[in-house]
Amino acid sequence: MELIKEDDGLEPVSPSGQYLNSKVMSVSILGILELEIPIDDSQAMSFFRDIFLPINPRFSSIMVTGEKGARKWKKVGVNMENHVHVPSFSSPKGSSSPSENDSFLKSYISQIAMQPFPQGQPLWEIHIIKCPTSEAQETLIFKLHHALGDGYSLVAALLSCLQRADDPSLPVTSPSVKKFSSANKDDRNIGLRKVVSRCFSPLVNTVRDFGWSLLKSTCVKDDLSPIRSGSESLQPYSVSTITFSLDQIKEIKSRLRVTVNDVISGVIFLATRLYMQRVSTNSNLSTNSTALVLLNTRNLRDYKPVRDMVRPNSESPWGNHFAFLHVPIPKVKPSDSQFSDPLKFVHKTHEVIKRKRSSFGVILTGKLLEIMQKCRNAEVCARRDDRLSKNAKYAKSDLQNCYECALVC
Repeated sequence: MELIKEDDGLEPVSPSGQYLNSKVMSVSILGILELEIPIDDSQAMSFFRDIFLPINPRFSSIMVTGEKGARKWKKVGVNMENHVHVPSFSSPKGSSSPSENDSFLKSYISQIAMQPFPQGQPLWEIHIIKCPTSEAQETLIFKLHHALGDGYSLVAALLSCLQRADDPSLPVTSPSVKKFSSANKDDRNIGLRKVVSRCFSPLVNTVRDFGWSLLKSTCVKDDLSPIRSGSESLQPYSVSTITFSLDQIKEIKSRLRVTVNDVISGVIFLATRLYMQRVSTNSNLSTNSTALVLLNTRNLRDYKPVRDMVRPNSESPWGNHFAFLHVPIPKVKPSDSQFSDPLKFVHKTHEVIKRKRSSFGVILTGKLLEIMQKCRNAEVCARRDDRLSKNAKYAKSDLQNCYECALVC
């Protein structure tokens, strides 16, 4: 990472952005667009240069380190040829079928997902797959480093690049999220016990979740399992896809009175438990395993235009606005009804996440991380000043020795 002597005037990297791009963790987002009609290469290049690149200055900036150890965004020139890639898939038999291209595409995604971004370049890439698959004629892969922004920011950037088919002059909008009504919202039916519980539960959950996050981040480790090898080196992996019906997810959401994220998380957690049992006979469904879930901290119900997000003092600024939740994957037994009834597993997942969201543990954890980051920057600055002081002392000593030597001569 580039070091700079003068960092005044540069935009600082948020604490979340620094955590997501460090020596121990580098997180990227892969977005895949499947096109029914192939695009022209020359038009695609001008589109990325003239429309995508100006969306936000971070798309043309690199992360540098200032004198005091704080990281900043430094604007640089962008060579589009270094960021837009058009790979070619070749089959030993010559032409390949769409099903064969599906396999090539999955292998290619697995390959680029493991590759780090080149040093000295903005943290994004676009890959144009110009071969038909079983799902599309062409495929666009956006590889964006998470330090650039969260999913909310990047989806807003995507919407700003699109036009409406019925009226291109109108901006692309998304429907607002509406909270589902609850039959138990009548305050007249709330007893004293529930009122006391609602007052003290957040406090109890905050203390428990904050303490648990500290333990999970320092000394408490998950059990070794097929999803945790215990090795500190990055292990290779492959990408697999599965399609779920959105209508079915909404039906489960309405039936259980949960959120879409609860349904998806419950399905993933249950599939993880089944995978752990199938891969390893020594692994059981009660192994201690923890998922790191990102919680959106934006208090908004719909997407805002990018031009509003990049304005000073915006109510929904661009960047990473989320918190980390340590969510224990629910345990089940083969004889448990949750194992045979996935809906119960989803509901149990909902209860765990709801309890986590009702506490202020994520806020305290975020503040603690900010304090630790400031202390780390201060330590780096202190070491630098101590090093400069020692160098000045040695230089003064050397100069004194040279002066005494000159007097002797």
